[in-house]
Amino acid sequence: MTRHIAVLMGGWCAERPVSLTSGADCAKGLEEAGYRVTRVDVDRNALEVLSSLAPDLVFNALHGPFGEDGKIQGILEYLQIPYTHSGVLASALAMNKDKAKTVMAAAGVPVAPSKIVHRLDAAREHVMRPPYVLKPISEGSSFGVLIVGEDMEYPPQQLYASDWAFGDYMLAERYVAGRELSCAVMGDVALGVVEIKTVGQDFYDYDSKYRPGGSEHVIPAKCKQNIYQNIQSLALTAHESLGCRGVSRADFRLDDRINGTGELVCLEVNTQPGMTKTSLVPEIAAHAGHDFIGLLKWMVEDASCDR
Repeated sequence: MTRHIAVLMGGWCAERPVSLTSGADCAKGLEEAGYRVTRVDVDRNALEVLSSLAPDLVFNALHGPFGEDGKIQGILEYLQIPYTHSGVLASALAMNKDKAKTVMAAAGVPVAPSKIVHRLDAAREHVMRPPYVLKPISEGSSFGVLIVGEDMEYPPQQLYASDWAFGDYMLAERYVAGRELSCAVMGDVALGVVEIKTVGQDFYDYDSKYRPGGSEHVIPAKCKQNIYQNIQSLALTAHESLGCRGVSRADFRLDDRINGTGELVCLEVNTQPGMTKTSLVPEIAAHAGHDFIGLLKWMVEDASCDR
């Protein structure tokens, strides 16, 4: 009997457009793999919709708040519908950048020094010596991320905006110069490391991630073998320390410039990494020998409750 999969996508957070694209690509791939697929544009009536639909399992293609922070996972646990990616605790923990860093650091994963600040305080005066980065505590796709350069006399004034949509509390984190690297984990295996070279941007922001031509992906990343292997090891440690399941992606900065510090830090772990045509995980998986359909089938077979 053909398994019935509900692909969750959309939602109502800032990452809705990305999720719709991820969901559409995944739904198409799952149909090509022979599954019966229902596309679900998630609204606040998700519990009722999923109860009525009663799929064999859920493929979670949501990103950001509600989809990636343990809330939808809690609904799926309540309904006892097997689902992909991480469970309630790991999803909630990884989504909170400050708490995730505390756990990762305790497990031996290097992270940049940081502290939580109110956005109005961060707009009033420098909350640490520049350069530093201001990040919303629980957002994805680089929404609301601000780079405060050494030459900036005043902090970012957009934090005063009455329509600021990314929460009142920010993570102020020391800026680490160098290269942007990412490593995917699939189950208990760290896959390859990719370098992201942005085009026309100072960091890997929303446009760099999702605009065609916004970034160049170099896989395998060109770095010393011991560093490459260390990144893989740290990605797996981060995945395991947070309690992640299925597929995740850990992002790093490496300062291996000629006069650089040699510092390597983990920025964050994504428990619901993008699955669009320009996303990193499908590309990393393909380099490791898992084509897109194969990756989707593995994620379906890995789906469960009590994750």
